[in-house]
Amino acid sequence: MDVLLSIKPEFAEKILGREKRYEFRKTAFRDPSIIETIYMYASSPVQEIVGSFSLSSVSEGTPAELWREFGSDSGIDQRSRFMDYFANTETGYAFEVADVRRFTESIDPQQRLDDFRPPVSFQYLRGEYDSLIATDPKSGSD
Repeated sequence: MDVLLSIKPEFAEKILGREKRYEFRKTAFRDPSIIETIYMYASSPVQEIVGSFSLSSVSEGTPAELWREFGSDSGIDQRSRFMDYFANTETGYAFEVADVRRFTESIDPQQRLDDFRPPVSFQYLRGEYDSLIATDPKSGSD
């Protein structure tokens, strides 16, 4: 199963540039073991699908534990910014990023799908976007 993940453009670019090795979330996937590909939808102002990655592992912990363990690979330069994201949250998740692929041409789903709605956090894909997110033979690891 694939996932479409909404992510701020700043962090999508850091993942694509290998500066960010962990993506942090307040909720985890139901069954991470069945996730094949995570497609990155860079939110406003970009609003395009810019690349993908594989999920290597998922770690769970308090925000303080996640920062201690993964902060240096978070792509976030301020602990306070990290902690602000997790405000009022006791448990968080660190998704380890692997097999990063940058698309040679970003995909604008709003131009190609009549009913596209960007996910608030993420959405599971069950083939409904297969024609939209075709493997780009020119894409690859940066």
